[in-house]
Amino acid sequence: MPYQTNSQLPPAVRSHLPEHAQDIFRQAFNQAFHAHQGESRQEEIARRIAWAAVKRRYVKSEPRWTERP
Repeated sequence: MPYQTNSQLPPAVRSHLPEHAQDIFRQAFNQAFHAHQGESRQEEIARRIAWAAVKRRYVKSEPRWTERP
């Protein structure tokens, strides 16, 4: 399901990612969700694409994610 706001994101995303990274995740997820409409693994594909988008801009630096230099 597409997310209208960051507050609707899964708890694991909200609790670990900074606000800007949440925006990236939400936008990438929504675009991928619509692009893969009708596929049986639609949500899984959208989630993977969204995480990949976040990882292009952020790196996990325990315990938080930080923006790449």
